[in-house]
Amino acid sequence: MVSSPHEAMHRIFQEYPGLFSRVSELLGVDIPPPTSATALPTDLTEARPVERRVDTLLRIETEHDGPFVLAIEAQGKKDPRKTASWPYYVSYLHNRYALPVLLLVVCQDHATAEWAARPIAIGVRQWQTLALNPLVAGPHNMPVITDVAEARKDLALATLAAITHADNPDVGAILKTLSAALRDTPETIADPIVELTAQGLGNRPAAQQWRNLVAVDTSFYKSFMSEEIRDEGRAQGRAQGRAEDILLVLGERGIAVPERMHRQIADCGDPETLRRWLMRAVTATSAEEIFTEE
Repeated sequence: MVSSPHEAMHRIFQEYPGLFSRVSELLGVDIPPPTSATALPTDLTEARPVERRVDTLLRIETEHDGPFVLAIEAQGKKDPRKTASWPYYVSYLHNRYALPVLLLVVCQDHATAEWAARPIAIGVRQWQTLALNPLVAGPHNMPVITDVAEARKDLALATLAAITHADNPDVGAILKTLSAALRDTPETIADPIVELTAQGLGNRPAAQQWRNLVAVDTSFYKSFMSEEIRDEGRAQGRAQGRAEDILLVLGERGIAVPERMHRQIADCGDPETLRRWLMRAVTATSAEEIFTEE
């Protein structure tokens, strides 16, 4: 099953084809900025038997170096089957389009990125008939952008960097920088970035941080996902505030709250339940009483 982060890691290049020239520069390969980019069919199936699809496929035009085909694969984990499918992709595309082919693999963890970067050799011990060297973008070489001005200079790169650093312990600061960079940005520019970032974070804890930040920093966005993110952020903010009110009332009244009950109150996300608990906290003689009939 294809995951949200998988989709975001390659779809961002469909939205911003020029991003590849900046990424390639970070990877130590000098690829000129595109003058245009055309999305190509991703189905690489030959005749009948085996279906093969690359995640994103672009024909990139450049001013001086001519066109090339860019195949982008989002890789969430090690997959031994790729040692067979990636060389096939490159050979097939070279044969089909008669153009140079580059393979970019985007990862979100160091182990997968290290695995994906290994050259794939096809041949015998004495001679390599074919050698494939994927370009790999991941947390090991994408920048950690925590400067708002830097993020504003290249929002597409800042978005990809945030997605690839989804598991970084400092992801909160990275996302805060990106959300701040989106303030006062036109909706048409900001909406895809908000959605791609949410998609790229998947179900990680950082995804909720992003939703909360968007709810505060980008309250004017109108896209469906942004509305959903903003509504969820508001609801969580209200629930958190009500939980704090309950604990504050109990504390002011000198009622001790055991750690287990403290956690139960703090983790509750249902506004109606929290409202009942708050009303009971005003008159309860012990913390246990607020959970009556729960």
